[in-house]
Amino acid sequence: MIIEQITPYLTHKLRRDVLYPDMKIFEMEMDEDIDGIHFGAFYENKLIGVVSLFSKGRSFQFRKLAVDPEYQHKGIGSSILNYITEYAQLNGGTTIWCNARLSAIGFYLKANFVQTGNLFSKSGIDYEILEKTIIPSLIRPIA
Repeated sequence: MIIEQITPYLTHKLRRDVLYPDMKIFEMEMDEDIDGIHFGAFYENKLIGVVSLFSKGRSFQFRKLAVDPEYQHKGIGSSILNYITEYAQLNGGTTIWCNARLSAIGFYLKANFVQTGNLFSKSGIDYEILEKTIIPSLIRPIA
């Protein structure tokens, strides 16, 4: 498996299929996709996982982490999460966070994220904000 940066468009089908199966692709696209950095996990040239990452200063939010159901429970999601955490560290991040579906909180707790107690619902889905403090890397990427 390899993880690399991809265009926002490439995230849309898998994101929809896994997270919003009853929606049309255009209904779940985010206007802010243009401002994000998007990553895809590939296995034998097949896109099997996606995530979108957004930075605001030293805080990095990731959204729409999705793994093809055929590849779930095989460490793909954890690999993607580790990849974007390292990316945030290399780019000066001190915090990485997400709006976690309540059904996925256990996954994030295993990755040392902390529950904030900030709960909300959107479009019939319940979420909690989870976050993790990270230490920025002393090695800065070359622009």
